[in-house]
Amino acid sequence: MSHTAHIRSHRKPRRSASTLAVRAGVAGGVLSTLAVAGASGSANAAEPVTQTLELPTLTADLAAQAAQSADATEQAAANYQLQAERDAAAAKAAKKAEADLAEAKKKAAEAKKKAEEEARKEAAARASRTAARTTLSTTSADTGTTTLGGGTGTQAGTDTGTSTATGSAATIVNFVKSQVGKAYVPGATGPSAYDCSGLVQTAFRQINVSLPRVSQDQSTAGTQVSLSNLQPGDILYWGSAGSAYHVAVYVGGGMFVGAQNSSTGVVERPLSYDPPTGAVRVL
Repeated sequence: MSHTAHIRSHRKPRRSASTLAVRAGVAGGVLSTLAVAGASGSANAAEPVTQTLELPTLTADLAAQAAQSADATEQAAANYQLQAERDAAAAKAAKKAEADLAEAKKKAAEAKKKAEEEARKEAAARASRTAARTTLSTTSADTGTTTLGGGTGTQAGTDTGTSTATGSAATIVNFVKSQVGKAYVPGATGPSAYDCSGLVQTAFRQINVSLPRVSQDQSTAGTQVSLSNLQPGDILYWGSAGSAYHVAVYVGGGMFVGAQNSSTGVVERPLSYDPPTGAVRVL
């Protein structure tokens, strides 16, 4: 026997074929298990793909919500625009109303100013008539006989009785008296309405005497006479000769007939009611 026979060899013992086979089988089983696990893992990994199939449905819902939100926003914008238009219209109406009010106030102020001016003129005219009235009150009546238009009549002063005018003067007196009660209309010359100079002009036309149309010219159409020496048919005037603002016809008996104003129309009044400032004789 060799002296080294009892020493174990350091080499690894060779594996038998059966051992290799067993290990191969185990390895195969492990690989199979890994394959199955891999397959199972692959199947589990595919699940998110199945979940992404629901995304189109979610996207459609979001789109619908977005559309609704857009519609609501558009409607709100339309409402805001409508309100803005209403506010603008209201502001415009308020501005126009304010302008109309200002215009009305302006016209009212102008009308007031005009009325005050007319009142001042009337006051001045009344003051002038008052002065004339004072003169008349201190003047005695003067009566006598004179020829009027080819006939005989009574020369009447300011305080005489009823008129006894004849001829052309009587025609004028009768005409103006017949017009008493008719309307006063500026610029009218009859037959249903007159202004002051229109009545005088039409009265003298009855005897074929042509007089100027306006009171200013009628106050200088004949011979100036004293108020204390009036005769029926004389033209009375108020204001200065050549710039008279009113005329009438003396009818005798201290009375005159004239188209006074739109309130009274054609009236017969005593001289003391509205004393004239002068007279002119045409006949």
